[in-house]
Amino acid sequence: MRLKLLMVAASGLALLASATQAQVSVGAADQSKGEYEDAFRQFEGEDWPTPNVYRAATGQPGPEYWQQKVDYVIDVRLDEAGRSLTGNQRITYRNNSPHELPYLWLLLDQNGFKRDSMDRVTSTTGDEGTYGMFDIAQVLIYQDWEGGFSDLTVTDARGRPLPFLVNDALMRIDLPAPLKPGESVTFNMGYSLAIGDGDLTGGRSGYECFRASDGGSDCIFQLAQWFPRLAAFSDYEGWHQLPYLGSEFPLEFGDYEVSITVPADHVVAASGVLRNDNILTAEQRRRMAAARTATDPVYIVNPAEAAAAELGSVDGTRTWTFRAENVRDFAWASSRKFVWDAMGVPNGDPEMPVVMAMSFYPGEARPLWDQVSTRAVAHALEVYGEATFPYPYPTAQSVNGPVGGMEYPMITFNGARPIRAADGTPQRVDDVKYALAGVIIHEIGHIWFPMIVNSDERQWVWMDEGINTFVEFQAEKLWDADFDASGEPRGGIIRHMLSENQQPLMTNAQSLTNYGYEGYVKPGVALTVLRETVMGRELFDRAFAEYGRRWKFKRATPYDFFRTMEEVSGMDLDWFWRGWFYSTDHVDISLDNVVVATMEQPDAGGQQQQGPATPPAPEPPSVTVLADRAEGRVPLVERMPALDNPSDEGSAEFPITDEQRRVWAASKSGQFDDLIRRAGSFDGKLYRLTFSNVGGVVMPIIVQFTYDDGTMETIKIPAEIWRTNNRRVTWQHVTDKTVASVMVDPMQQTADADLANNGWPRAAAAAE
Repeated sequence: MRLKLLMVAASGLALLASATQAQVSVGAADQSKGEYEDAFRQFEGEDWPTPNVYRAATGQPGPEYWQQKVDYVIDVRLDEAGRSLTGNQRITYRNNSPHELPYLWLLLDQNGFKRDSMDRVTSTTGDEGTYGMFDIAQVLIYQDWEGGFSDLTVTDARGRPLPFLVNDALMRIDLPAPLKPGESVTFNMGYSLAIGDGDLTGGRSGYECFRASDGGSDCIFQLAQWFPRLAAFSDYEGWHQLPYLGSEFPLEFGDYEVSITVPADHVVAASGVLRNDNILTAEQRRRMAAARTATDPVYIVNPAEAAAAELGSVDGTRTWTFRAENVRDFAWASSRKFVWDAMGVPNGDPEMPVVMAMSFYPGEARPLWDQVSTRAVAHALEVYGEATFPYPYPTAQSVNGPVGGMEYPMITFNGARPIRAADGTPQRVDDVKYALAGVIIHEIGHIWFPMIVNSDERQWVWMDEGINTFVEFQAEKLWDADFDASGEPRGGIIRHMLSENQQPLMTNAQSLTNYGYEGYVKPGVALTVLRETVMGRELFDRAFAEYGRRWKFKRATPYDFFRTMEEVSGMDLDWFWRGWFYSTDHVDISLDNVVVATMEQPDAGGQQQQGPATPPAPEPPSVTVLADRAEGRVPLVERMPALDNPSDEGSAEFPITDEQRRVWAASKSGQFDDLIRRAGSFDGKLYRLTFSNVGGVVMPIIVQFTYDDGTMETIKIPAEIWRTNNRRVTWQHVTDKTVASVMVDPMQQTADADLANNGWPRAAAAAE
């Protein structure tokens, strides 16, 4: 039982209240007078949500906690030549909430690739008056290509059309009757999707094409956020409807049956378990069985077979069918170029005693990938399982392609690849070695956070990226004690915390201006400090693991995390959350003076001889590594030295040839180079408009351009353009014409208080 004593100064009375079920709401103490500030004042009753039947004061799910369930049956077909896909899906939505739902909201994240999407239209740029070739390349790709969903259809279970509305990257389906608590509804959807060149459009999906030595080309397709998905509906927010501005996604758990039709010579990796394994050859099935008990990765598709498929030509298609249970998303990848290796990893879960760690990669990723990738997957499974709970899924996969690093249930996309000079010689081997191990550990770790311990990254990025960065740091130091991991409380994080370019970690994720530090590094360091320095490993590790177990397959909030860490450890940590998560304060303990008494010596006169410069003090060892060694935990590279010095020669069975090195050095498709060449002859104009929010209220910006040929164009920029700087932004407009004048709010429809500063050129505007 938690007791709170509230001193009421006016009457001199004390009120003693219990916080087991009902809580006394205490207003924040007024600290506006004087210089005193209570750094230890409590969050309960001041800033944190009041506990209720859904979320308890202990940080546990409450007795009436609920969440929705969504099941998908999907048939999707890849058009390799057309760089597109078509899909049909049957969705069953179960309403476990206590509310009637007259409509359902879905996420259409791929609509962010439409030319007029909010994500693109509110994209800002630098305010310098020059531009580079890459700026033009980004402009040109969207003149040639447009992504997003098309051919959308929605029908009920009997095939009757259902009305729907698309609002940018959100879709609302209106139900014929409100969906009551405890009821389910089934409906069907059809859609098409253009797939972008991952090197040019970026994002979390795309294709990457290579130029083979015979002049042909082959591609890797990575598909994510590729189908309309139900948005989250929660007890604390209702429908999660924040706009898609490039950030990740809140979703619901459910079961998936997905049939993927691809060219007959493609290999497919996907969330879930392959149901029709007869699609594999008898030899591949034999290899898979052997891999399950192997201590080293076993090739399922070996390099020679992948190279032969890349150069061959097979007509027709094949359909791969996967089932994934209790997951909150589904992703897949397909290519004829894939080398595929696997090994079984012993797991601590009696219901899942072995997890198949697998990697899929092109020959261009060898030999580093076949030496590092699957072992990094296995290492992450071990460390994250010890820190929280055993991995609950049958597979964990790492796929190389155009996406630099992204996670989905049971599958991750990782872009690190050997860097080669023009003659095929490997470059910066150590950098790539660490980058590859690090990105795989990080993305596999994300399967725990947020793919299992579910959170909303569009609200609180640190719950996803920051918590994962913290555990990643532990795993990287257990991979190699010399790993330059971003969890140490020194160096760059200190410089950042002394800068003015920072925001509290509890800032809405889509408004962060320094996403890397605020989303990843600072919360990761904060939890390292909390574990190693404030709480100690015994208290921290027990509380952290309890948080994972409590919120496994559930939707957690920051307050559930904070309360769990305090309740399980028995420590009051409000002061820590306030300083590290709610403020931009930094740590600075000053040693102002130390006096050492010495015997007075007479002045010998003359110039003193200057000794050698004092070398900088060596950086102290990592306290995390010291604590690991004290516990007998030896880094993996010390137990497996070959991981520290990966060979560039491949395996004895599949050595790397000089011809392969030559081809790999120039294997990219050249489409990006083509765009750069086109950029060199670009004759359009880029106008960069800088807007200041003088009044303070953020609003859409309505801009009217008048061109020198007398034509006019009006563009409405959504208010979200102010999300990372609500005072000053610079926006880019590209046109073939010459702008004669610009007017903001030409129809005076936003209640702009000062029209004198709305025009350009300013003198012309003032004359009007």
